Amino acid sequence: MRRRFRARPKWQKVLLPAVLGLVLLLVPVASAAAALRLQYAGEPSTEARTRGRDALWLGHAWVDGRKGEADVEGLTRLLAGTGIRDLYVHTGPLEFDGSLRANRYPRAAQFLAEVHRAMPGVRVQSWLGQEVAPEKPGLHLDRPETVDRIVAAAGQVLDAGFDGVHYDMEPVRPGTAGFLTLLDRTHALTTARGVPFSVAAPQIDPLPGLHRITTGVTGHGKWWPQSYFAEVARRVDQVALMSYDTGMPLESLYGGYVAQQTTLALEVTPPQVDLLMGLPAYWDDTSSHRGSAETVAAAVRGARLSLDREAPGRQAFGLALYVDFTATPAHWAAYREGWH
Repeated sequence: MRRRFRARPKWQKVLLPAVLGLVLLLVPVASAAAALRLQYAGEPSTEARTRGRDALWLGHAWVDGRKGEADVEGLTRLLAGTGIRDLYVHTGPLEFDGSLRANRYPRAAQFLAEVHRAMPGVRVQSWLGQEVAPEKPGLHLDRPETVDRIVAAAGQVLDAGFDGVHYDMEPVRPGTAGFLTLLDRTHALTTARGVPFSVAAPQIDPLPGLHRITTGVTGHGKWWPQSYFAEVARRVDQVALMSYDTGMPLESLYGGYVAQQTTLALEVTPPQVDLLMGLPAYWDDTSSHRGSAETVAAAVRGARLSLDREAPGRQAFGLALYVDFTATPAHWAAYREGWH
């Protein structure tokens, strides 16, 4: 056999190993794609519908003066008949030291009054966020004084009348003890005030240890291991998994990926904690987000399939749309038709 290989033309000697290498690379990729497509197979039952615990992320314009009472009236009409119970309205961003400038939200009091009057039962949570060190210039969650200021900012927005606190700090690397300390302290504050505490979370490793590889190679922590997601979920009242910007090229693969993410999250989220799966109500066309693949319809169907298979009786479950200022009538129609 060695003599026959040595007798081959040079181009064959180069091509054969290259083809074998390509096959070895494509086989696991094809297997993963088939597994995701299988996750997306079947039809969810009619029981996998809204539990009335959905949420919507709102931009900063609602509290900085750019939107007024007429806009709240339009929002009221838009949300009528849906299961949306929580509004996460952007109130920050936090300063890099963790503090929050009071002039960030001059119209908050009026907005809160208008929502409470027009939509009784809907809760307005203050969305506080910022980028996180060491990957980005931002919050140093390993510094106790930074954690102190963030907790003080949470108390500040509650004093301003908000119905709860929502954190979206990215990217938090798994194992960050300071973040868990921040969650513990904030939850103690919100529990004492009798209001909900929620957090936006990244996706869970689709393969064990994948976060270590990607962080080591690219320096970017895209995923959390399931164990760290569980640590976070145990410290809040709601956890919203940001199930978008996946890089999936096809709608069926994206839907299967959302189903897989929903299953991984359901396995470790305590039964009393609301698990919300994020819906991509926006269009983008980049390496991390294909607008033709990452659709609201596929995300809704994927979440329903997993809920139906894994926890059909679970009530602490919902969907969260990101974000109001990019959502189109088609996004809203897909959410309503698929989930209601």
